[in-house]
Amino acid sequence: MVTIRADEISNIIRERIEQYNREVKIVNTGTVLQVGDGIARIHGLDEVMAGELVEFEEGTIGIALNLESNNVGVVLMGDGLMIQEGSSVKATGKIAQIPVSEAYLGRVINALAKPIDGRGEISASESRLIESPAPGIISRRSVYEPLQTGLIAIDSMIPIGRGQRELIIGDRQIGKTVVATDMILNQQGQNVIFVYVAIGQKASFVAQVVTTFQEKGAMEYTIVVAEMADSPATLQYFAPYTEAALAEYFMYREHHTVIIYDDLS
Repeated sequence: MVTIRADEISNIIRERIEQYNREVKIVNTGTVLQVGDGIARIHGLDEVMAGELVEFEEGTIGIALNLESNNVGVVLMGDGLMIQEGSSVKATGKIAQIPVSEAYLGRVINALAKPIDGRGEISASESRLIESPAPGIISRRSVYEPLQTGLIAIDSMIPIGRGQRELIIGDRQIGKTVVATDMILNQQGQNVIFVYVAIGQKASFVAQVVTTFQEKGAMEYTIVVAEMADSPATLQYFAPYTEAALAEYFMYREHHTVIIYDDLS
């Protein structure tokens, strides 16, 4: 006959209670009302922040941009073909950001800062908001130093200064991209980092540009951000933000940085 002692039972129960770790996790959730054309309308998400990342039930990530009284407009970071009306959405509590590191030099990535060149993942221990406050006027230095493009016509007649913006405009097929890529090729050994973004371009065109950079050794100081013509419009929209965030990362580490948008039309 088995003898059960009351003190042993109480000790076991006490140990189990002490070992019990109850975690309460509060999740801000909502429901998909409508989805289409890269935009989803969400009911709920009452405490979502502007620019906050949200995660859909099937794994797609979105950014809350339009906050209204009865719904939230979310931009989908992907095609969102598997998202259905009535599916659940949860807020992540994180503002839209991308990983950044020195390892991005020489790589080809998409608007989500994911590598698309088939060379494996990119290690990054830091992240940066895709929209950061710009430095104030007082903290900026006036444009005083030229950026040598290597193109005699530009450097002699309309020189570009470090710290300024320059528009390259013209008809189709007259060589606007050639001017930008030649400037990158001519900066070898000048301690300048380039971030080149191809927005809505053909995949063959981007591959040709990357091949040219690799053959000339320019990929050592260049990052290529590419969203092709068949990419969702939302990803093409965010590609310039990703490029700017990467360039700012190097800028704040005292590197001269040039951003090239090809193109913003």
